[in-house]
Amino acid sequence: MITAEEFSKIDLRIARVVSVSDHPNANKLYIMQIDIGGGNTKQVVAGLKQYMNPESLLNKLVVVVNNLEPATLRGVDSQAMLLAAEHDSAVILIVPEKDFPPGTRVH
Repeated sequence: MITAEEFSKIDLRIARVVSVSDHPNANKLYIMQIDIGGGNTKQVVAGLKQYMNPESLLNKLVVVVNNLEPATLRGVDSQAMLLAAEHDSAVILIVPEKDFPPGTRVH
């Protein structure tokens, strides 16, 4: 288990997907640019290709882990992580209930 103090270190933010493209080296991955507010964007590599098409992701508000250590996935840098849920081979993104601006902190 983690403590509340440890959990509070996770910076969850609302972000908007501003572009989606196919990963050049992986069949199941997208490369996305996300607006995290304050005029800042980050690149995210996500394994969503078999669950969602690019059109359904574009301009979608999502919840991201904003302060995750960057990782390289199949040669492409990923600077954040989208939150998603999986059940019975289906995947959904965790999204805000209302239209809040990118950069809004999630508690």
